[in-house]
Amino acid sequence: MSLRQTRIALALSFAFPAAATLATPFLLIGSANAQTQPPAESAAAAAQAASATALGELTVSATRTERATATVPNTVTVLTRPQLDRRDARDLKDLLADEVDLAVKSIAPRFTAAGASTGRAGNEGINIRGLEGNRVLMMVDGIRVPQSFAFGAFASGRADFIDLDSLASAEVLRGPTSTSYGSDGLAGALMLRTLSPDDLLKDGKTIAGYGRIGLRTVDDSREASAAVALSSGDWTGLVQASIRRGHETDNRGTHDVANANRTTPNPTDIDTRSVMAKLGYRVNAQHRLMGTVEYRERKTDTDVLSAVTAPPATGNLAATAVLGLQAHDKMERSRVSLEHRYEDLNASWIQQATTQLYVQDSDTRQTSFEDRNTAADRIRIGHYKEHLIGLSTQAQTQWSDQRLSYGLDVSRNRIDGLRDGTVPPAGESFPNKPFPDTNYDLAGAYLQDEIEWGRLSLIPALRYERYKLSPKTSGYSGAVTALSDSAVTPRMGAVWRVSASLQPYVQWAQGFRAPTPDQVNNGFANPAQGYRSEGNPNLKAEHANSWELGLRGQLSEGLRWQLSAYDNRYRDFISQEVVSGAGTTTNPLVFQYVNLSQARIKGVEARAVWDLAAGWQLKAAVAKARGHSIRDGEETPLDSIQPLRASLGLNVDLGAWSLQGQWLHSQGKSRDDLSNPANFAPGRYDVVDLGGRYRFNKTLSLSAAVSNLFNKTYWRWSDVTGIAANSPVLDGYTAPGRALQVSLRAEF
Repeated sequence: MSLRQTRIALALSFAFPAAATLATPFLLIGSANAQTQPPAESAAAAAQAASATALGELTVSATRTERATATVPNTVTVLTRPQLDRRDARDLKDLLADEVDLAVKSIAPRFTAAGASTGRAGNEGINIRGLEGNRVLMMVDGIRVPQSFAFGAFASGRADFIDLDSLASAEVLRGPTSTSYGSDGLAGALMLRTLSPDDLLKDGKTIAGYGRIGLRTVDDSREASAAVALSSGDWTGLVQASIRRGHETDNRGTHDVANANRTTPNPTDIDTRSVMAKLGYRVNAQHRLMGTVEYRERKTDTDVLSAVTAPPATGNLAATAVLGLQAHDKMERSRVSLEHRYEDLNASWIQQATTQLYVQDSDTRQTSFEDRNTAADRIRIGHYKEHLIGLSTQAQTQWSDQRLSYGLDVSRNRIDGLRDGTVPPAGESFPNKPFPDTNYDLAGAYLQDEIEWGRLSLIPALRYERYKLSPKTSGYSGAVTALSDSAVTPRMGAVWRVSASLQPYVQWAQGFRAPTPDQVNNGFANPAQGYRSEGNPNLKAEHANSWELGLRGQLSEGLRWQLSAYDNRYRDFISQEVVSGAGTTTNPLVFQYVNLSQARIKGVEARAVWDLAAGWQLKAAVAKARGHSIRDGEETPLDSIQPLRASLGLNVDLGAWSLQGQWLHSQGKSRDDLSNPANFAPGRYDVVDLGGRYRFNKTLSLSAAVSNLFNKTYWRWSDVTGIAANSPVLDGYTAPGRALQVSLRAEF
C-alpha cells in the first residue's frame, strides 16, 4: 500500500468508523511493505522541523508520542521537574492554582457521622474547563488513579493519592482523551510521570540525588523528601521517599467555638508518607526493563467540632444532640509494575515500542465515633477499595513524512464498598453494601497517524473500546444488573504553520465515559426521612463531541501567544436526580442516576509569554466559560463552571537569585449561573503571591514564598459549590489568609 493509499484508508475510517476495526489489520500489513526513507533520516528531519516551530516544551501525552506543545492541535500545559521544584507546591491544588481554566475542589471539612460528607474527600479531583470528578482522567505512569466515590457520609477523593515529590513531570490535556486512553477524560486528562533513574543521573553521573526539608504556616506542617539514583553497568536504580506531618488548613473564619456555629477549621492531624523504588536493566542496545514498586499512605484524624450541636436558646439538648465527633480516615495506594521499552531508530518497521504490566491496590477507610446526649452513641465505618490489574502496549512506525502509532490497553478493576457500624438507620442492618462488588473491564485498541505535508500537520486517530460491568450478588440485597457496551471514538487534528507569527490549529474529538458500578447498581433507603436511592439498569455511557479552534504564534524574538475557543457537547450526560416521590414515609423521594438529554460547555482562552530581557519573563492568561445541562427541554446552569479568571506572573532569574510574582483575578459568580439561586455566589477577588529562591552553590538552595500577600478574605467557587447563601457559617469556607512556606534543598 502506498503512502497516499494509507492516508485515504485512514480518512475513510473516520467517515465509516464502524468498519475501522476490521480495516486496521489490513492497513498495518499493507503499510509494512511501503517504500520509505531510512527512519533515522526521517526522525532527524522531523526533529529539525519541530525545533524550527516550537513555542514551548515537549508533550508526550497529547498524542502518546513526543511532540512540541506548539505542534499539537489542542491546549496542553506541561510542568517539568525544574518547574515543579520552583512551584514547591503542597498538593495538586497548590500546583494548579494559577491555571485559569483548572481548579481542584477541596471543601472545608464540616461533615457529620451519618449525614453530610462535606469536605471529607479532601482534594477531590481536578476540574478542567467546567467538568470534574470521574469525568477527568487522571493517570500516574499510564495507570489510572483510583476513582472518587461518595455515599452518604462517606466520600473518597482522588487528588490526595498523588505524591508531588515523586513526579518528574505533569501534563494537563484539554478536550476529550478517549481516543488515546479510552473511557473517562470527557473534559481532559492529568497525566503524571514519576521520577526514573535517568532523571537524576545526568552528565555521566553514577550516583545522584536530592534531599529537601520544608515547613508551611498554612497548615503548620513539616515535610521532608529525598531520592537517590545509582548506576552500575547495565543496572540502574532509584529510591525516593517523602513524609509530611501537618494539621488543618487555615481559613479566615474567626468564630472559634466548639459547636456547629464554628467558622474556624476543625482541629486535624494529617500524616502522609510515600515511598517508591525502581530497578532498571539494559538487556542490550534496543531493549530495557524497568520495575517499579510504590506505596502511599495518608492518615487524617479530625475532632469535628462543627458537628457538635449548638446549645439551644431555651430548654435542654435533644436526646440525639451530638456532644462530640471523632473521625479517623486512612487512604492507601500501592502498585507494582514492569515495563519493557524497545527502541531501534534504524529498524525498518517498528522503531519504538513500550509495554507495561501493572497491579494497583487502593483502599479508603473512614471511621466516625459520635457521642450523643442520651440517645445511643453511633459508630460509622465506610470502606471503598479498588484492585486494578492491566496491560498497556504501544508502538511507533516512522516513515518519511508521517509517524504511525498504535496500541492496546486492557484492564480489570475489582471495586468493593462496605458500610458498617452501630445504630443503623431504621429499616437497615449493618454491615451492608452501597453497591455490589463489581468487576469493571476495559479493553481498547487505537491507531493514530501524524502526517507532515510541508507546513501542514494532520493527526487523525481512532479507538475502539469495550467495557463491561459484572456485579456480584454476594452481600448485596438490592437488584443486580450487568452492563456491557462498546464505543468508537475518532479524533482529527490539524496544525498549519503559516509562519512563525501565525499557526492556526483545529481539533475535533469524540469521547465517552462508561457508567460506574455505583451508578448502575445503587440501593439505599431511609423510610423515616422519606427518601431512597435506586440503581438504573438502563444507564448509558456519556458521550462527548468537542471542537477546539485556536491560533498561536511568536510575534517577536521573545513574545509567544495563543488564543483558543472550544465547544463541548455531551449527550446522555449522567446526573443524580429526583425521579419521583413527595418526600414522605409513604411516598419517599427516589434518587437515581439518569441520562440527561444533553449538556454543553463553551469558552474562550488567551495566553501569552513575553521574554522581556535576559532572565525576565512575563506570563498572562485569561479564561471564560459557560455551560448548562438540558432535561425535558429545560436548561439548567452547570455549577461546575468556574467564573472568569485571569492571571499575570513575573519570573526573574538573576544568577543565584530567582524571584516570582503572581496576581490572580477571579470574577464573581453570577446567580444567573447557579442551578439553585438560593446557593451562595461568591464575589470577585484578587490575590497576590510572591516567592523567591537563592542558590548558595551547585548543591544547596533555599526557597521561600508568601501566598495571599495582602491577607484577603475570599471564597473560591470550587470550594463553596452548593453552600446555601443564608448559611450562618460562610466564613468557615473561606480560602487561607497570608501564609509562609520555606524549604531547603540539597542536590548531589
